[in-house]
Amino acid sequence: MSFQSFYETWFEQLKGMVHQLNQAPKPATNDQNHELHQQLVQKVMSHYSEYYRVKSLAAKNDILSVFYAPWCTSLERSLHWIAGWRPTTAFHLIYTESSVLFESHIIDILRGLRYGDLGDLSPDQLRRVSELQCQAVLEENAIAHELSEWQDGASEVIGLMGDIDAKMEGLVSVLERADKLRMKTIENLVQLLSPQQAVEFLIAAAHLQFGIRRWGINHDRQRGNL
Repeated sequence: MSFQSFYETWFEQLKGMVHQLNQAPKPATNDQNHELHQQLVQKVMSHYSEYYRVKSLAAKNDILSVFYAPWCTSLERSLHWIAGWRPTTAFHLIYTESSVLFESHIIDILRGLRYGDLGDLSPDQLRRVSELQCQAVLEENAIAHELSEWQDGASEVIGLMGDIDAKMEGLVSVLERADKLRMKTIENLVQLLSPQQAVEFLIAAAHLQFGIRRWGINHDRQRGNL
């Protein structure tokens, strides 16, 4: 199976999982609902892990194709950071979702009511999110620097000087570092959130992905690219 075929199947499966997340009871008022949320979160996390596992295999087979990403729309490719989403985007998503929910519950919060959602992030959770964001920024910069160094040696590839296979292996290494950071970012955020908050975060992340893809498909169709 080509990676494009895998991705199309994987993407449709993700839609089904997000539907299950949306059906999960909220708030998680008992242990049974709490456990259900944990199971659903783990299912989605395993799905993301499988995506990066197969992507790594595809990259080792044809790294340039993975960077070009023909399975993506023009809009999706324009937003890529090293053949995927920028890890720090996840933190902006957390802050946005938390702010929107906090504002929508402000009257109830003043009355002492809590929903246990992303609008109820504790001071300790917010501190940890900030710390993880700073760490992710440092790692992003280090990976970007590694890619820059790889690109500085592009003349060797163009001039067919040196070991081309070794040069491509270097690019595979950069991509693997970026993908590991992407997966680690999701894992770290899910770990510091409650199961209900993790469910909401994964739903928001998937909806962002679905929305960008939908807009990208419409854009490409209007311009005859599909």
